[in-house]
Amino acid sequence: MTTPQDNGKPYDLEERTYAFALQVRLFLKSVQWEPTSWTDVRQLLRSSGSVAANYIESIESIESISGADSVYRLKITKKEARESGLWLRLLYDCNPLFEQNKTALVDLVSETEELVKIFAAIIRKKSANEPLP
Repeated sequence: MTTPQDNGKPYDLEERTYAFALQVRLFLKSVQWEPTSWTDVRQLLRSSGSVAANYIESIESIESISGADSVYRLKITKKEARESGLWLRLLYDCNPLFEQNKTALVDLVSETEELVKIFAAIIRKKSANEPLP
């Protein structure tokens, strides 16, 4: 595990996306969900893991395939982070939650917003540096 920053979040974006996926799973295990939210829970499991998986794929694309494929993977990563935020918000609005669970969920939504901003900035930077075909 990498050394955390002052705010407790890892410096390494690969580690941070892993930590996000892990925190989502730990959070989902801690709550008794309403049956109407089971689909949202499954979707959140998929999208949160996809954030980490696609980020790893973007790194591998830089190292072996192409910068264009890396940007494509980063766009998917950003999309999956935004999607995770949607599922989290739906879970918040559709389930009776204890205060500690509400706080944890709000923190996860905040993390999705930060990840989206980070990936958007990386995509802008990489796209600006890519030569036109």
